[in-house]
Amino acid sequence: MIVELAKKRKTVRKFKTKKPPLESVLKAIEVAKEAPSGMNAQPWHFLLIESSEKKRKIREICEKDEIKFYEKMKGKLGEWLHEKGFTWEKPFLSDAPYLVLVFTDIRAPFAIQSTWLAIGYLLLALEEEGLGTVTYTPPNPKKVEKLLNAPEYYRLQTVLPIGYPNDDKPKYKRKSLEDIITFEKFE
Repeated sequence: MIVELAKKRKTVRKFKTKKPPLESVLKAIEVAKEAPSGMNAQPWHFLLIESSEKKRKIREICEKDEIKFYEKMKGKLGEWLHEKGFTWEKPFLSDAPYLVLVFTDIRAPFAIQSTWLAIGYLLLALEEEGLGTVTYTPPNPKKVEKLLNAPEYYRLQTVLPIGYPNDDKPKYKRKSLEDIITFEKFE
């Protein structure tokens, strides 16, 4: 059942070295392409990367900007990142067997919203395949777009490192249904 997949699915930043079958990733992307989109434009594009060298370059670009991001990070987000032990280092970008970069064709109506719907489908489909990921958004996606020669009308939405989970941390607690729903109008 989809509710069980959703309850089980968690963010994964550590992966086993065993490479999953490519067919499992492609099956999940097949599910993602069924997401609804404005005007049925289907403005998403998935770029699959297996090359160790290309993954290393992406990691290098991202970490350079992550250092700057973490130096400036203050307030609630900065405290949360520090409390959870996050740093500018992003080893999952080179350790995961696959990277799937999800792009939006900005020429389409509601392109970003539609692409994130497809990403949501993809996350659940990966869970069903026994695969884990994290939705990682680089601080400066334009540098990654340039490295990969993305068309000028494509915008990188997220990088999904994909593999078998090797991360035993529990899923973060979710809010209760009562905390997130209101009927008829806000009081």
